[in-house]
Amino acid sequence: MTSLFFVVTMALYFAATVSFLACVLWPSDALSKVSLGMTAVGFATHTIALVAWMVGVTDVSLPGFYEALSFFSWMLILVFLAVEFRHRLHVLGSFIVPLAMVSLVAAAALPDTAPTLVPVFRTLWVHVTLSMLGTVGFAVAFVAGVMYLIQDGLLKSKRVNSLYVKLPALDFLDHLSQQSIVLGFPLLTLGIITGALSAEFSRGAYLNWNPEQTWALVTWVFYFAVLLGRLTMGWRAKRAAYLTIIGFVGVILTLIGVVLKSHGPVS
Repeated sequence: MTSLFFVVTMALYFAATVSFLACVLWPSDALSKVSLGMTAVGFATHTIALVAWMVGVTDVSLPGFYEALSFFSWMLILVFLAVEFRHRLHVLGSFIVPLAMVSLVAAAALPDTAPTLVPVFRTLWVHVTLSMLGTVGFAVAFVAGVMYLIQDGLLKSKRVNSLYVKLPALDFLDHLSQQSIVLGFPLLTLGIITGALSAEFSRGAYLNWNPEQTWALVTWVFYFAVLLGRLTMGWRAKRAAYLTIIGFVGVILTLIGVVLKSHGPVS
């Protein structure tokens, strides 16, 4: 039953992705409402699937890659729906929903053995939850950065099209990016701390300096520098947008490193 709900969720997210992207090319209030409706129903089935999984497993304190990526996808949709409810920003769905769909599909594509070989990642839910919440913040900042660069390019080229009309003002996108990092960074920091504590209990060392842990720390330092630059040195606009995109690429590389590590011996 849980698998069925996940399959339905992926189908709804895929249909919503196609619908949202169609809205960019052919603006339509009716199509926007249909897209939002499919996303909301998909979020409901996604929620049911996650709850059913938590009820059905014997050890919920040991989440694997599938559950972590699924939770990341679920949180992305939750953030989108919250922003949509407050700001009526339909175009955000054209960026957030595809990202959530890709995350959920990637989770489903992982081999069954992937979650069983990385005890540092498979620790307590508090570590995974905090890390994924921080990653969601960076993902929203990434999306805001991409939207900023697109809108900035349209303004400079003086191309007034349907996408230009739908995209928010540059100041709003810059503010959204900053607030997302402000919220995401402390959550990721707490996730790293709890992960290090769990590693100490399970392996006797806070850090092993393996590639994925090292890259995670590099990503943390990078976002710390970005946050510091934004709050103290006034980094704004295009520079900040580029940095948030680069930072999220680092997050993705860290996740890929963890997944690849799962196929090798535990170090």
